[in-house]
Amino acid sequence: MSSAHFEQFRKNLAVQNEADISTSYREITKRLNKDYWDGLESDSQHCLQVGSYGRNTAIHGVSDLDMVFELPAKNLERFKDVEGNGPSQMLQEVKRCIAGRYPKTKLSADGQVVVVEFGKFRVEVLPAFYNAADDSYTYGDTHDGGSWPKCKPRHEIAAVNERNKTSNRNLKRVCKMLRAWKDYQGAAMSGMLIDTLAYNFFKDNSDYDSKSYASYSSLVRDVFAYLANLPSQEYWLAPGSDQRVGSSGNFQRKAKKAAAKCQEALDADNDKKREKLWREVFGKRFFPKLGGEKSFRESATFRPTEQFIEDMFPMDIRFDVDIDCEVSQDGQNENRIRWLEQKFFWLQLNRSLRFHVVACNVPKPYEVLWKVRNVGPLAESKNQVRGEIVTDKGHLDKIERTSFQGPHFVECYVVKDGYCVARDRIDVPIGSH
Repeated sequence: MSSAHFEQFRKNLAVQNEADISTSYREITKRLNKDYWDGLESDSQHCLQVGSYGRNTAIHGVSDLDMVFELPAKNLERFKDVEGNGPSQMLQEVKRCIAGRYPKTKLSADGQVVVVEFGKFRVEVLPAFYNAADDSYTYGDTHDGGSWPKCKPRHEIAAVNERNKTSNRNLKRVCKMLRAWKDYQGAAMSGMLIDTLAYNFFKDNSDYDSKSYASYSSLVRDVFAYLANLPSQEYWLAPGSDQRVGSSGNFQRKAKKAAAKCQEALDADNDKKREKLWREVFGKRFFPKLGGEKSFRESATFRPTEQFIEDMFPMDIRFDVDIDCEVSQDGQNENRIRWLEQKFFWLQLNRSLRFHVVACNVPKPYEVLWKVRNVGPLAESKNQVRGEIVTDKGHLDKIERTSFQGPHFVECYVVKDGYCVARDRIDVPIGSH
């Protein structure tokens, strides 16, 4: 696999709507400056872009955009002195100010932030008070009656920037590629967790500090192996600030599968096979477009009926959903497909399949969608490749049959508040009688 393929992959991940994002940041900042800083006409002062966008590790389709807005110090005591939950009252006041600029936009205020929904993305505004002594911010937390903790986003940004410099810019590139994998494979990881663990990889491993795209086949394999071998724990410590970064899902299992797939790609004997394997890890955004090469949608792997969840909803994978499949014939249950795949390489034809959700930690309410994709010459000859994304209307299952030979797959998506927040996939290899 040439270095040009991974370089193109990185380019494919670049944020493409920076102008819209920048406008949103500026308009919110301008309004809050006017209301809190004596009518100040500025769309940049007292605002700090944080989160993945601020650390420059975001990819196209980023759903959460975080900003800190610095309030005048005098307001801290004002909110601390109010009766009841001071942080809650602060958030509601900031929300009303933003509503003055966006009166028809959906706004919410809870926890630590005011959320401004812009359709394809949302801006989470953290009102805070700057502490010059330690370059930190004091912010409000509405939970448990209200409190005033500290955060150090500048320290985190500086630490990531420094490690990125010593790793020949590989840290941020890996962070972006891990986001593509996370969105495609449904690994429940926040952006801060991805950046923290990638940072730790380069902190603990200097082998790739002087490497570039030519070594990325080995680099991403080693990164996934590193993630797969991490212990299960509730949190890690963020670089620069040592603040806790929670872990809500079991990403290790999917990282282990990715590492194995990367090794397959390294061992493959031709570029076509390698590209297919890398797309199985990272999704359609890996497909190269080098010179005269076809785009993903123009390639033989795409069919007009196929839909992609990334085109339908913003991706915000932060929860887990696990699916399995019951296999039966003539009403007699044979077993679950995840057990059968350990014993057999393929399923026989004319079996009944019931795909269903076995576990889901997404808070209700939510909607479950399914995608069935038939692969192989027989399915194509009968125009039955399918690939449409459909709702299950609350049943949490999908009934199918083994009708065509080939390496088929079924995907499940959980959509909440207009965002895809969890996904899982089962491969369905079907053979002959």
